[in-house]
Amino acid sequence: MSAAGGTAPRPAQEGAAGRAAGPVLEARGVSKRFGGLVAVERVDLAIAPGTVHSLIGPNGAGKTTLFNMITGIYRPDEGDILFRGRSVAGLPPEKVAERGISRTFQNVRLFKELTALENVLVGMHLHLRANFFDVVLHTPRVEAEERRARREARELLAAVGLGGLGDELAKNLPYGHQRRLEIARALAVRPALLLLDEPAAGMNPRETEAVMELIDGLRRERGLTILLIEHDMKVVMGISDVVTVLDHGAKIAEGPPDAIRRDPRVIEAYLGKAVER
Repeated sequence: MSAAGGTAPRPAQEGAAGRAAGPVLEARGVSKRFGGLVAVERVDLAIAPGTVHSLIGPNGAGKTTLFNMITGIYRPDEGDILFRGRSVAGLPPEKVAERGISRTFQNVRLFKELTALENVLVGMHLHLRANFFDVVLHTPRVEAEERRARREARELLAAVGLGGLGDELAKNLPYGHQRRLEIARALAVRPALLLLDEPAAGMNPRETEAVMELIDGLRRERGLTILLIEHDMKVVMGISDVVTVLDHGAKIAEGPPDAIRRDPRVIEAYLGKAVER
């Protein structure tokens, strides 16, 4: 079984009908300004179901700002963001998550004093159905839900290669394992679209290869659509179906990795002459 295996519940897959209906996520003319600074300027983006779509560009290009608009942290000043054909622009983050969008962050944001299992359980709160009285009285319904949640959390830990580490405190896990734990917690939301913000940041070459395998497995085995911010071009070129390039908040190029690698605008703005073949 690959690192992305396991038997935890999978997100509803788009299937042929979903593909025919259009992109999982679509940004239409999205802009965001902070005072006089234009962070994102009239960006269009369409992410096809079941793909790994990477978002690259130099520092300050607007990548994280776009992520933050998709996940409800920022409201777009202009344009709209559609998820499965319905607008999510301006919804609070918890409502965006309920729709089926989850994310990780550039800097690991775990509850360091909780165990790995407890961190994943935190991500499941949207799907827990016990009411106040169930919790207070600790009814059989609560007990059954807790057992299901713990079983699913263990399966998710196994799916990201952390099987058997559920009782370890998050702060005691190696850095690469903490990155995987954050992905497991994001999967606990049961997303259809997973946003990964620099999942290979700070990793050594072996860890980077492992995270590439994990991401590819999440797409192939769990039916996920993935939007990725990453500075490591080996990761981007190795696992992406489509690459979108931002520079100074505007989209300057989009296409398959080989085309992006050779695009003169991208070479000038970000990649540099060394990547030309």
